[in-house]
Amino acid sequence: VEELLAQRGIEASREAVRCRGNTFGPQIAANIRRRRDRPTGRWHLDEVVVKIKGRRMWLWRAVDDEGEVLDVLVQRRRNTAAAYKLMRRLLKHNGLHPETITTDKLASYRSALRKLGILKVHRPGGMRENNRAENSHLPT
Repeated sequence: VEELLAQRGIEASREAVRCRGNTFGPQIAANIRRRRDRPTGRWHLDEVVVKIKGRRMWLWRAVDDEGEVLDVLVQRRRNTAAAYKLMRRLLKHNGLHPETITTDKLASYRSALRKLGILKVHRPGGMRENNRAENSHLPT
């Protein structure tokens, strides 16, 4: 940003740019989020193991059928409590209930969805049915 301003003949220090970024950054981010299309009701959930500071952690991700990332959660365990936490966050932050939830065959999803009372929308599948979520892990 400092270089772009210098090209236009405006001299600004890094500290000034940082302060303006802190001031207006949240407003810009809110405008970008507001302009995005709403996520669809067909969700794909998946988890992948990652190493953080040498410790094995589970990265849980939820994407819609268009590949838009709905939520990301890092947990130490791969159990029902972690799946339940991800689902609660999804339902709370997206403001809509899913039409279908496609997962791999991990039993934790089934028990978490049963706890939430939305087991009827669950579609347990294999790698092909849940390919949208599997592909969203590639950049990670």
